[in-house]
Amino acid sequence: MDLDTEKLLKRFENYISYNTQSDEDNDRVYPSTPGQMVLARHLAEELKTMGLTEVSLDENGYVMATLPANGVSGKTVGFISHMDTSPDAPGGPIKSRVVRSYDGKDICLNEEKNIILSTKDFPEILKYKGQDIVVTDGTTLLGADDKAGVTAIMGALEYLTAHPEVKHGKLRIGFTPDEETGRSPLKFDVKKFGADFAYTVDGGELGGLEYENFNAANPVVTIHGRSVHTGDAKGKMVNAISIASEWQSLLPEGEKPECTEGREGFFHVYKISGSVEECRLDMLVRDHDRMKFEKRKQYLLQMAHFMNEKYGEGTVEVALHDVYFNMLDIIRDGHMDIVELARRAMKKAGVTPVELPIRGGTDGAQLSFKGLPCPNLFTGGANFHSRFEYLPLPSLVKACDTVIEIACHGWEVGNGKL
Repeated sequence: MDLDTEKLLKRFENYISYNTQSDEDNDRVYPSTPGQMVLARHLAEELKTMGLTEVSLDENGYVMATLPANGVSGKTVGFISHMDTSPDAPGGPIKSRVVRSYDGKDICLNEEKNIILSTKDFPEILKYKGQDIVVTDGTTLLGADDKAGVTAIMGALEYLTAHPEVKHGKLRIGFTPDEETGRSPLKFDVKKFGADFAYTVDGGELGGLEYENFNAANPVVTIHGRSVHTGDAKGKMVNAISIASEWQSLLPEGEKPECTEGREGFFHVYKISGSVEECRLDMLVRDHDRMKFEKRKQYLLQMAHFMNEKYGEGTVEVALHDVYFNMLDIIRDGHMDIVELARRAMKKAGVTPVELPIRGGTDGAQLSFKGLPCPNLFTGGANFHSRFEYLPLPSLVKACDTVIEIACHGWEVGNGKL
């Protein structure tokens, strides 16, 4: 496709100017932060200006729209990206710049603060030598996760509406809030969306095609101690902090994120708070294999039982909370044709598909289990959730190309042409 790279860049820069960092601790309202609704309103108006129909923005910040078919009929394809950015790194205001014709050396993001995007720490960037790359000033994340996805979809829509001679089936578009908190699919109305299948455009580097992800649970462990004056504490004090440390030591040493890769699962304590009297541990439990996943959760309950026998009943409580499951269980049960569609679209766009299991999850995982099969496509970005996030512009163009190719052939799914 003859896409204007600088125009895509300008669109991306516009979207990242909105501070849409979500708040994982705010589960009382949707969206969790007001900036997401500001961007949602902007996108809804932009979709209307482009000429899309059935444009809607609900009170929870979900934007939906339709690009009607033009001369062909068949399956309705959906494209979905999220508007929020991660709370794991500072979120704004974002000061981006383009490193033109990247020379393969370390990139000084911020001379004053001596923040360097080092090729030693991030050697993957060397793949993009000679390309134009968008980076931050090192004080915030970039927001390519997932505003590069939003840009790819909007860029594709702009191309299709400007080229009515390019035939495509009916397309449904969805922009969602609070993906980074894991709550985005909870209020996503699959029936209203009305697609036969969809793709989240929320992946990473060039070529990524993902339809296998972790099964995920986020347990909360509460440890109840007993506070006694330190002068009289012997035989009386029960220090919840010490028990929390013991809990961490009982987790299998080689089964933590820093020791695992590929399809290897893990336990992870990512937040600890409290005092002698009470301590809380927020955890992640992840595994691609459903049976192993269930065994991991049982292991935590066995740990709690052991510690309650040691320190007294009720000392340790474990609240298990499943977040999402492996979409492969849905995709391989009659939906591999939409994976094949994405493969062909990428190849036609000059991209080699890279099919690896996600060591994480996307909206598509939960949506697949809600009846909307939904693999994940690359956006081109790298180092997500980080001050060192970057976006090679040619990869963004290829993401947009891929969306266009899928849009032009998605209607054919199920009619024997794939």
